[in-house]
Amino acid sequence: MSEDTSTVGTEETTASGTENTTASGTGDTASGGKHAAHAAPRGVVKAIEGYVRRNGGSAKAVLQPIGGAGVRITLVAAEGGILGDEVVDDLDTATAVVDAVDGVEVAEWDRDLTSTATPAPGHWRKMAGWVANT
Repeated sequence: MSEDTSTVGTEETTASGTENTTASGTGDTASGGKHAAHAAPRGVVKAIEGYVRRNGGSAKAVLQPIGGAGVRITLVAAEGGILGDEVVDDLDTATAVVDAVDGVEVAEWDRDLTSTATPAPGHWRKMAGWVANT
């Protein structure tokens, strides 16, 4: 498997794992397409556009509410299934982000998508935290 170094927003996926950050729905925004009432944060849109460019030109996005933290946009790249993610304030903002990025479509975790998803090398160890390091 080739090593991929992908950055989605301020998330960096490297051979050692993934670091996640939260993107606020405030500040610079891009047009939200049919969800213009909820503008897509410009930084999130640019980050996902870069991720899509580096990973085959298209991706599936699973929108997952994560409580008070907002909604996680989990990305699965068409080429290699490399995972990426961003967190936004709410579902309408997440939908606006997906609408604003060419090549990204909303999906659900089904058999085909889960079998395609590929965590970066070292991701399991990093996500296990202290358990993996004892």
